[in-house]
Formats: sequence, structure tokens, C-alpha cells
Amino acid sequence: MSDDAGLFDVPGAAATPGSGSLGANTHASAPLPVRMRPRTLDELVGQEQLRAPGSPLRQLIEGDQATSLLLWGPPGTGKTTIAGIVSQQTDRRFVEVSAVSAGVKEVRAAIDAARSELTRGGRETVLFVDEVHRFSKAQQDALLPGVENRWVTLVAATTENPFFSVISPLLSRSLLLRLQPLTDDDVRSVMESALGDERGLAGAYALDEDAREHLVRLAGGDARRSLTYLEAAARAAAARDTSRIDLESAEAAVDQAAVRYDRQGDQHYDVVSAWIKSIRGSDADAALHYLARMIEAGEDPRFIARRLVVHASEDVGLADPTALQAAVAAAQAVQLIGMPEARINLAQATIHLAVAPKSNAVITAIDAALADVRAGKIGQVPAHLRDAHYRGADDLGHGKGYVYSHDAPYGIAEQQYAPDVVLDARYYRPTNLGAEAAVAERWARIRTLVRGD
Repeated sequence: MSDDAGLFDVPGAAATPGSGSLGANTHASAPLPVRMRPRTLDELVGQEQLRAPGSPLRQLIEGDQATSLLLWGPPGTGKTTIAGIVSQQTDRRFVEVSAVSAGVKEVRAAIDAARSELTRGGRETVLFVDEVHRFSKAQQDALLPGVENRWVTLVAATTENPFFSVISPLLSRSLLLRLQPLTDDDVRSVMESALGDERGLAGAYALDEDAREHLVRLAGGDARRSLTYLEAAARAAAARDTSRIDLESAEAAVDQAAVRYDRQGDQHYDVVSAWIKSIRGSDADAALHYLARMIEAGEDPRFIARRLVVHASEDVGLADPTALQAAVAAAQAVQLIGMPEARINLAQATIHLAVAPKSNAVITAIDAALADVRAGKIGQVPAHLRDAHYRGADDLGHGKGYVYSHDAPYGIAEQQYAPDVVLDARYYRPTNLGAEAAVAERWARIRTLVRGD
């Protein structure tokens, strides 16, 4: 089973469909994530929008409807768990196929078996398709007869935007439910339940605060991963003949040292500051070091991406106009693919900004303009620039004497644009660094043509 499988997945998915129940393997030696798999919708952690009274998912389960589901969300958020809950609470058979290994033959075999079961008067079937975005169009087409004829209740899971990766006929026949990333509090709740629940560690271990926070950061919003790490940490504590899971046990269990980084404290601000200043100072290696510290500490990648977008204009600007494009693309990649893959995009943008020629002329220009406006240097808009598209505007002299730039030589008309009060202001002062050197030369010529300087 791939990492994209979802919260508390059954380990060891086979290449052919498997049937039974998600709860069938919850024996004492089963992994902790399997033993702690939520059995009802109320036990599911997070996804309040799906568990709310009257929600489509609750209506489907409690009303025992045969509606097919398409679950879209990041790893470890509950996709497989929801499929199991639908199966268990509606007393349906559970059959799973993985898009990684199954083909059209396996899909058709699962649907044929479900239809035969119905024909014999047996139970209905929940067909869970993991990573449905990996199916080809032909493989997704093979699901349609089972969905249309309700031979199966399809529950398909995907980590990618289904509007791009799932065929329209399947989308239109399924209820699309979007799962949100688990918060750190959600992950803490999952681990606390596992510590005390009889199915889990049954109160045999106490978890230190710093060890818990370390595991929460490493889990990265993935509940299954957090329980896998918790179980490993408990084993490490047992090997040391103690019932206390401390930070040392947690570090030893996952072979990863805790990063001293408080997202609400000094470490956060110090590391972010050092990262930004390393980019500004053109030290790509130092910038990557601080980026790695933020990533390992579980810093919100959206925050990192936002800072890159800001500094693309603040510290690079028109010295390298492609810097902003790279930063925005990295921010979009964070939203599109998420972590851990988006670390590559964040690193690329960090390097791009670090090695780019630098100019702060953009931020200096807008701040200078804002300072004048705040100081009351507003002034009247020149009459020839005012809106002349309404009745009576001509009588007021609006638009009179305006020169259409495209009719002027070089496409630049000599006329007054700024109010009198700031007519001599020079806000944008381009540098001679990088691509801005060419901008500086062009801007000098333009000012001469426009203002007659």
C-alpha cells in the first residue's frame, strides 16, 4: 500500500481484489494504526464538515444509501477509514483494489463477484479503489457499469484534483467529498486515544510533552504515521525497561533527531529571519539549511511559500523578473501536490531567489509613494486624465487635451500624469544590477519623453 492510501489503511495490499472487513485483521499483533482504526463516523478524528449532523456522508451511512463516493484529500486524513465505516455501518462486504497494481481485469472481476453476490441474495459490496487517479481512462470506464447498476457502492480515493484525474462520467455519478488536512491538535488527539484505549497501548505508557510534540511534527498531519511512530517509540521505551516514552526514545524509534523549533517562539522567528537574510545575502547553501530546518520542524509550507513570494519582489524585484514567477509557481505547487514532494519546489525557489541579482527598488518605490500619500500629498487628478465617458464630462473639461499614447511616437505621449503636488517625485529608482540595468536605461528614456526632462 502506498503512502497515499489514507488513514489507518490495511497493510500489504495485493495485486488482486481482497474481500472481507477492514476490522477483520485487528488482532493483538496487528500494527497500532490498524488496531486503532475508527469504527464509526463519530470516532473519526478531524473532518468535522463530513461528520456534522445532516451531512451527506452521515445521511449516506445512517440512511444506508447506495451512493458512490469520491474522496479527495491528502494522505492520512481518513479516506480508507471512511470506506471501512461505510462498509461496517451498512453491513456491506468490503472489497479493495489498488490502482497501483490492479488492471481492468481485476476491476471487472470485483464487480462481477459483487453482482453474483447480489444475485444470490447476499450482501451488497463496498468497492474501495485506492489512488483512483492512477487508473487509465479505460480502467476508470470499467467501473461505470458497477456504479450505474448499483452492483457496488464505489468508494474511490485520490490525493489529486479529481477534476483533472477522474473521468467526467465517474465524477457525475459520485458524491465528491473533500477531506481537509489534519491539524496538529487532531494528531495529538489520535495519539492520546491510542495511549489509553484498550485496543492501543492500554495505558501502559506515559508520553512526555516534548516527545509528543516531536512525533506530531514528524507525522506531518498523517494520523497513520503518527501511530506508527508512537508504537515504535513505545518499543524503544520497553527496550530500555521503562514505561515512559521520552524524547530520547522518540528520536531513537524513528532515527531522527528533534529539531529545536517552536513555531510560536523565538526559534521560529530566528530561523525565518536567518533564512530570509541568507536569501537576501545570496548564500544559497545557508538559505537551504534554514529551509531544511523549517521543513523538518513541521513549519507550514504555505507560510514558507508566502515569504518566498514576498521576497521575490522585495529583495529581487526587476533585477530578475522571473524570480516572482518562480516563487508563485512554488506556492501553487505547495497547494497542488503538498508535502513532502513540495519541498523540492520550495528549495528550487529558494535557490533561484538566493542566486538572483538583487534590487530593493520595488519596495523602496511603493513605500516612498505611500509615505507621500500618508503625508497628505494627494492633489487633483489632471483634468485631461479624468473620466470622460459620461454625459456632461466635456462641459467640465474632463479628457480635454488628452493624448492617446498609441498615437504618439514610440507609443509614449509627453503630457502630465502625476498631480502637481508630486510632479517632481522620483519613487522608482532602478539599480544597475541584473536585468534591472536594462529597465533603468529604458525608464530614463521614458521619463525624458513623458516629462520632457
